[in-house]
Order: sequence, then C-alpha cells, then structure tokens
Amino acid sequence: MDHRTGDGMRERVGALLTRLVESGAEDGLQVAVHLGGEPVVEAAAGPVGPGHDRPFGPDTLVHSFSVGKGFTATLVHVLAERGLLDHDTPIAELWPEFAAHGKERITVRQVLTHTAGVPHLPDRLTRAELCDWDTMCAVVAGLEPRWEPGTASGYHGWTFGWLLGETVRRATGLTPSQALRRYLTEPLGIADELFFGLPASHADRTAPLVEGGWAAWLADLPPDAPFRALVVPNPRLWTTADLANRPEYLVADLPACGTTTARAAARLYAALIGEVDGVRLLSPEWTARAAEPAVTGRDRMLLGHYTKGLGYFLGLPETAGEVTCFGHHGSGGSIAFADRDRGMSFALTRTRLVAPGNRTARLLVDAVRAETP
Repeated sequence: MDHRTGDGMRERVGALLTRLVESGAEDGLQVAVHLGGEPVVEAAAGPVGPGHDRPFGPDTLVHSFSVGKGFTATLVHVLAERGLLDHDTPIAELWPEFAAHGKERITVRQVLTHTAGVPHLPDRLTRAELCDWDTMCAVVAGLEPRWEPGTASGYHGWTFGWLLGETVRRATGLTPSQALRRYLTEPLGIADELFFGLPASHADRTAPLVEGGWAAWLADLPPDAPFRALVVPNPRLWTTADLANRPEYLVADLPACGTTTARAAARLYAALIGEVDGVRLLSPEWTARAAEPAVTGRDRMLLGHYTKGLGYFLGLPETAGEVTCFGHHGSGGSIAFADRDRGMSFALTRTRLVAPGNRTARLLVDAVRAETP
C-alpha cells in the first residue's frame, strides 16, 4: 500500500469526524479502516459521556447492537470450515429440544439467511428473561414457525443470536462468548476489544449511548408493522440507549449483538478477505461462499428489498449498494463490513443512536473510498 494513501485517508476522515462532532450532529464516533490487511485509519472524536473523565478514543468500547451478528456469522463459518459444524445440518440434531412445532428440519444455513421462519418473540418477555441464556433458549425452542422454513426470508433480529449461539454451544461445549474468544478474538489479538457479553471489568471503558432519533423512529412504526409486532413486540426490549446502558444487559451473552471498538471490528473483517499479521480467519474459497448472494428479495420483517449472504447483508446503502461488500449494521447506525473489490474493511461505531436515513456512515465511507486506489 502507498503510505500516501493512508496519510490522505487519515486526514480526510479525521477532519470529517471533527466537523460532525463540532457541528453538534454527532456525539462519540470511531472509524477504523484496513486496506490490504494493514490498519490505515484509527480515528475517534467526541465525548465519552457523563461520568467519564477520559477522552473518547480508539480504545473506547461502544455497544453496537446487530453489528455483532457479523461476528456470530463469522464464528459459525470458522467452526464450519474446521468441521465442527455444517451449514446444512438440522439444528435439532445438536439441540433436540429445538425440533418442537415442526422445526426439526431447520438448518444452520436457513438461520444464516434469515429463512428459518422464527424471527418472533413473545410479547411479554422481561429484560431479566432476555438476559438469561437458558430461559431464552427454551423460549426459542418453543416457537412455532411463522412460515415454512426455507421459503421466505425475514430478519431474525433477536432470535438469530440464540439459534446460532446455542448451536455453537452444543457443537463446541463453549458458551458463545468463550467460543468467540478462542476462535476469533484471541488469534486476532482483539480479545479485549470485541465481545458478545461484556466482561464487568471493562465496564469503565464503555461509552454510554444517547438517543438521537432511533427510539422515536421505533415508536413511530405502525403497531402492526412486522418488525414491531413480531421481532420487537415488547418496547422494554427495543434496542435503545435505555436498554444498552443497563449493566445487566451489557454483560449478558447475546450473540445477536456486540460491544466493540471500531478498530477491532475492522480487523475482524480484514481477516476475512486477507491476512492480518499472519492470521486469516477463513480460506478465500470459504469467504467467497459466505459473502455470495444467497437470498435476494423482499424481507418479511423489514418490508424492503435486501440481498443477504450467509449471515451478512450485502449491498447496504452505506456501501452504495455494492454487493461485493458484506457485513452488518446495528440499531442506531453503527456498521462494519468488508469490501472485497477494494481489499478494504471499514467499521464505524457511534454513541448517538440515529434513525434510518442518517448520512454519517455514507459520508465516512465515501471519504475513505475517495482515497482508495
């Protein structure tokens, strides 16, 4: 990589972060970029929040909600390439209780593509239940599919985590957090920066989230909208700052979500498309299969047209719709992805939760691409 490319990218991104924060449009922001396996941007700007006496920096942890689904998908692929899982194995072969109500043939692949037919949760779940692994696995095992598995795709917002996390636990004997550390974060040297359940010892490194329109957007959804009525039927479990700032939530092992730094998330995606300090998480052939379009069309829960790979969304608006980009965004606007054409990975974490349509992520991606050969 030409070092002038890295210098120009850092300067452009740093200036844009500063403008966004100083204008009052944003609070804490982190951006990290790897190009050709090398870190070229690790930038941060803005306040940490009330009660913190240190600056918001590249090592500040930020809860980024469904950005964590990309970590979960990656973990599943690493285990599958090692022969510990198989995408086409029925989940019930590892988790017999899951077979209830006609779910005996649902496969790992169908969960990765959100075609399993179980995106929903009961509407009376409490926060305490949400944070209890055994309780939630029993809830998910007792669900009845909303459609014939494999025939349609609908975003499995919360259930994605327990479906794949319990499958990982049954296959490896490790909790999702333990498996994440053993197979992904320790080899990459980011074991203290990327988590499902946040260790309590890292609580003081974690920036509180603030509302900036996301909670209001959820509240404005029609009560019968599938996402609101089925995926998040209980407002107490909405993915808002009120939930994410609760210590009992942050420490819970919830593989539908993740707490991370931008630089750790960018490093993980960089290791999917190349080597990072000698570590590559998946073979090129396996990454290509995981990141190829697997499902394209209308999502039954999100009610929009989406292209999905195996656990990743492809062609997100933040990437200008390019389907060679694969990754995941989270409630409120954080995102992490890899750009296979450019050999680039990108991550944005943020403390202000914004409504869909916010331009910050796209502005930053465009600023990076303007400096990419």
